[in-house]
Amino acid sequence: MQLTAKDVQTWFATFTDKIRENKEYLSDLDTPIGDGDHGNNMARGVNAYEESFEQKQPETISDIFQVFSMAMISKVGGASGPLYGSALMNMVKETKGLETIDSYEQLGNVVEQGLAGIKKRGKTEFEDKTMVDVWEPVAQTLKEGSLNKEQIAQAKEHTKDLIAKKGRASYLGERSKGHIDPGAASSALLFDALVEVVA
Repeated sequence: MQLTAKDVQTWFATFTDKIRENKEYLSDLDTPIGDGDHGNNMARGVNAYEESFEQKQPETISDIFQVFSMAMISKVGGASGPLYGSALMNMVKETKGLETIDSYEQLGNVVEQGLAGIKKRGKTEFEDKTMVDVWEPVAQTLKEGSLNKEQIAQAKEHTKDLIAKKGRASYLGERSKGHIDPGAASSALLFDALVEVVA
């Protein structure tokens, strides 16, 4: 397994397509437990990334992460922008000076740094019903040497049974049960895109 800067670019281009295709779905997930705008917010973020990428033409892995991070921070409303932005900023630091990511384990470390950024920024833990519930198992699985879409889907689905402890959904208490967390769903799209690139 090896990821070059070109592969990371493909990863985010694939993610951009997936967000556009699933924009309605993400907002529908967000409607019962949030503001109902997660799909639109994420679409704004990936569009901004695409524009920024065209202008800046970043050439290294960490520069691509940087462009993506800034797009998410500047354009995505709600909690998701700062959380994705914090994750990506940590991934920028972790990949500084790297021309390639050479193993699942190394990629797992990069994702784990992203996870640390989310936890710090959102003051969240595993099973708080947030994007952490997808990022944490993905980091773990990568470090163990693999990743597939079934594992990602399972992590996303697991949020359905949880009671939200963070964000707008936490005001609903028990009633937040039975709904997939939208941030977990968009994170699942991010890692589905990664699986397609790695495969």
